Amino acid sequence: MCGDNLHIYSGNDDQVLPTLSLGGKGVISVLSNIAPKKFTTMVHDFFLGNLKDATKIQLESIELINALFCEVNPIPVKEAINILGYNFGSPRLPLVNLSSTNKIVLENAMKNYGLL
Repeated sequence: MCGDNLHIYSGNDDQVLPTLSLGGKGVISVLSNIAPKKFTTMVHDFFLGNLKDATKIQLESIELINALFCEVNPIPVKEAINILGYNFGSPRLPLVNLSSTNKIVLENAMKNYGLL
């Protein structure tokens, strides 16, 4: 009924390529806040037909994506911004700082992703 007037965007960073492969048009991304170039490259690679490269980036991103959702969004991504040195500070209530256990998980995932 909508024809070409209905555009689907992935709201889950771990499901970007599956969504695009089913006709999705793009992504609303959390990971792109801390790794914009790499995540944008993945989407561009997909639309250019470079599926192998896009798939590699998607799979390499899973650990960090999981870490970015280890607590309620946007707590982890805001902590990641702090870790990158942008001095975001603390989130406003009712949000609280990332737990110390999950901060270690996030830092390790960021190191493994090449951000640190």
